[in-house]
Amino acid sequence: MKRGSRDLTQGNIMKQLILFALPIFAGQIFQNLYNSVDSIVVGRALGTTALAAVSSSADISMLLTGFFVGFSTGGGVLIARYFGAKDRNSLEKALHTLVTFGIIIGLSMATVGIILAPMLLRLVKCPDDVFPEALAYLRIYLIGVLFTAIYNVGARILQSVGDSQRPFYFLVASSITNIVMDLLFVLTFRMGVRGAALATIISQGLSVFLVYSRMLKTDDVYKLIPSKLMHMDRKMLKEIAVLGFPAAIQSSLISISNLFVQRYINAFGSSAMAGIGAAKKIDRFVGMIAQCLGLATTTFVSQNVGAKRYDRAFKGIRTALLICAVYILIVGTVVYTLAPTFVEIFISDAEAVAFGVSMVHVMIPFYYFQVLNNIFANAVRGFGKSFVVMLCSIVGMIGCRQLFLFIAMKINYAVENVYIGFPVGWACAAISVIIYYFIKIRPKYTKELKEMENVTEEIPEKE
Repeated sequence: MKRGSRDLTQGNIMKQLILFALPIFAGQIFQNLYNSVDSIVVGRALGTTALAAVSSSADISMLLTGFFVGFSTGGGVLIARYFGAKDRNSLEKALHTLVTFGIIIGLSMATVGIILAPMLLRLVKCPDDVFPEALAYLRIYLIGVLFTAIYNVGARILQSVGDSQRPFYFLVASSITNIVMDLLFVLTFRMGVRGAALATIISQGLSVFLVYSRMLKTDDVYKLIPSKLMHMDRKMLKEIAVLGFPAAIQSSLISISNLFVQRYINAFGSSAMAGIGAAKKIDRFVGMIAQCLGLATTTFVSQNVGAKRYDRAFKGIRTALLICAVYILIVGTVVYTLAPTFVEIFISDAEAVAFGVSMVHVMIPFYYFQVLNNIFANAVRGFGKSFVVMLCSIVGMIGCRQLFLFIAMKINYAVENVYIGFPVGWACAAISVIIYYFIKIRPKYTKELKEMENVTEEIPEKE
């Protein structure tokens, strides 16, 4: 049977990063595509209020799903490190512990989310005319949180051992299913926003089936053995928690911060909600390369730290920054120029389009801050400092952004301040994590590298 794992401790760095990141990137395109199809179908077929309902629910759903994305990313660092160190026994324990814990947490969070859905919508000040449809969409959507949780765990395990292709195939199948179900439920069966949510659940369920079928059938290092589930290794769970929980908490806190940002947006009415919701979809496509290469950097650094190839890890970080810079320059220019065309794909209301275009134009010039934050944060996480990354993100993405919005909105309650708040957060978070990297990470591992080289030089050659 064909093996899917990839050793990132050998070979040309740029080639390895690109080959590993491309399937993640393509998968994200399809994932964002089917999320966008939700919005396009709802916005075009059901109108501004329905699109506002879906957009209002987005940050709430990200509060829960973001927890699992962060947790699985942190857990994946440990698996990648064991893979790089060729420690298959520890990798197997980490894998089964991570999957079991993911299932338990997924069930718990889905239940809590469904119960608290009305309170969460009130928290973001969802307007009364949007609330009924937003609640209907959110409650159905949150049923699929369990699927999202365990899929992310499975996909991240595959990516951590270098197999980024199969998660891509699974996302393609899931995306196509979601698009077909969207058209069927919303346009044919006239199920409204409930149909869009149901389509998402079905597609998420398919992705779970595909990823775990692969893990059960493979003979590769990520083989899942059912009898070893529900038997969590306590020591391994602690190690996973040390790396996974800071990433999960970071993601959740940023999502909570986004809920308060959504409060500002909702105050400008349904047109602003719909237009900014469309701009956020576009934002995900532009910022996608930073996110994907960030994930690739985490795996690349983790594997090379496990193999004690620290010089290669440093070079990988620089290479990822270069690739992102070129991408942002090209794609950012296109999106900035054609912003009205892209926003009008989602919504036709002139006022809503104006809000969306304005947001795109404000944010695009500052995207390199997002690149710096994603690459350096994920690199530091790859070195095992997940807690530090969490603190830097809290300072920048939450503290600085919320402080800026509080002061700016007091001076002038304008929607443009909401737009500016995003790059303010990126810049502050990036500065924090870059300072830590160059003060703590780089000197420490450079010293270890020199010590290893000295030891090698002192070993006498055999005659």
